[in-house]
Amino acid sequence: MIALSLAEIADITGGRPHDIPDPSLRISGPVVIDSRQVEAGSLFAAFDGEHVDGHDYAVRAIEAGAVAVLAARPVGVPAIVVPDVEKALGALARAVVERLGTDVVALTGSAGKTSTKDLIAQVLQAHAPTVWTPGSLNNEIGLPLTALKATAETRHLVLEMGARGIGHIAYLTGLTPPRIGLVLNVGTAHIGEFGGREQIAQAKGELVEALPSEAEGGIAVLNADDLLVRAMSARTKARTVLFGEAEDADIRATEVRMAPGGQPAFTLHTPTGCSDVTLRLYGEHHVSNALAAAAVAHVLGMSVDEIATALSGAGTLSRWRMEVTERADGVTIVNDAYNANPESMRAALRALAAMGGAARANGGRTWAVLGPMAELGDASLAEHDAVGRLAVRLNVSRLVAVGGREASWLQLGAYNEGSWGEESVLVSDAQAAVDLLRSELRPGDVVLVKASRSIGLERVALALLEREGEVADR
Repeated sequence: MIALSLAEIADITGGRPHDIPDPSLRISGPVVIDSRQVEAGSLFAAFDGEHVDGHDYAVRAIEAGAVAVLAARPVGVPAIVVPDVEKALGALARAVVERLGTDVVALTGSAGKTSTKDLIAQVLQAHAPTVWTPGSLNNEIGLPLTALKATAETRHLVLEMGARGIGHIAYLTGLTPPRIGLVLNVGTAHIGEFGGREQIAQAKGELVEALPSEAEGGIAVLNADDLLVRAMSARTKARTVLFGEAEDADIRATEVRMAPGGQPAFTLHTPTGCSDVTLRLYGEHHVSNALAAAAVAHVLGMSVDEIATALSGAGTLSRWRMEVTERADGVTIVNDAYNANPESMRAALRALAAMGGAARANGGRTWAVLGPMAELGDASLAEHDAVGRLAVRLNVSRLVAVGGREASWLQLGAYNEGSWGEESVLVSDAQAAVDLLRSELRPGDVVLVKASRSIGLERVALALLEREGEVADR
């Protein structure tokens, strides 16, 4: 963060200094909400959470090197006391971003946000200093914390924005107003909360509504292949740039092909030329993500060759998202267990099928270890059934459905599609899945693990890799 005095922070947040001997003291380190992450010069923001009250750790934060605490009440150490810590954090983020004048790129979508954000970050970092959202910290707390990492050297600030209802993205864009807004897709993630895809589109489109006009430099980057996203061009005053495989897309892909191991390649076309891209990521769905990243890089001035080179070198930055590891015995584990919705489930299964071509040539099999998809509401049975059916149609060797009611619907879909005998099995929990796999896996097998975040199915992948001790980021 740019250095600010405690007096300036109090003024920005509408706070009241408390137990501060010298208001001219400056915050020179990061803003953190975990006392274990405090560095010298930090500002510790104390949140009263569901399980832990950050105010109880104020003394520890000061002892670890924090200059002061942003708090909702006096805590016995130097603090700026504010009526609402969350709103104060947002106000501070907006003030810092406005002072820096950095280009803010915001993105949203039903699926692929984090993977695309990671691609954009790596491509833009090759061009100029870039700060981006770590992992999936895309809410009203994570977004300002990311923005506050920007410094005077930062040229690009890439912010992922999530939504669980109408107005959420509008609120986030008010914290860090973007100049470039990217909408990836409108799917069925959280459809149980929104009520339908049209409502999801309404929420996602709040991003393009928040952009400045074309005359002021605003740019809306929209998926030409998703009709609900394409239609958002009517909701913005910004210039519209389309990406996709559609012929009228400004940034598009042709000659899409898959390597034997499941990595896609294509020819990237931009208004300034074309260049070949071979991704290190797994699954054809990453072509659309790569085109979105290319579109953002193009409007920020990168050449097509620079973009293609950066895309071809980009990897996975966020864990448990198509994280591919080959064990010493030749078994490949694909840990995609961070989250799941119908669109991402289908994409992961197709990636598994593509990887399975090479596996079968070596006598291996494909395993889909799948758990429930949350927040689908009335669509839950049909969506789980459809995923089970797709696993059969893609010729996945074994389906292991993990959990209760929703998992039984996965298996039912597979059964109704013709998967009988031992081709599909329902197990009660992650440990049962681990026990089954440990007894039956053989060299050359490829195992996909995927479910909604609340299920914690990453434990299966970690156990198969003998990394059970990893701390789950939940």
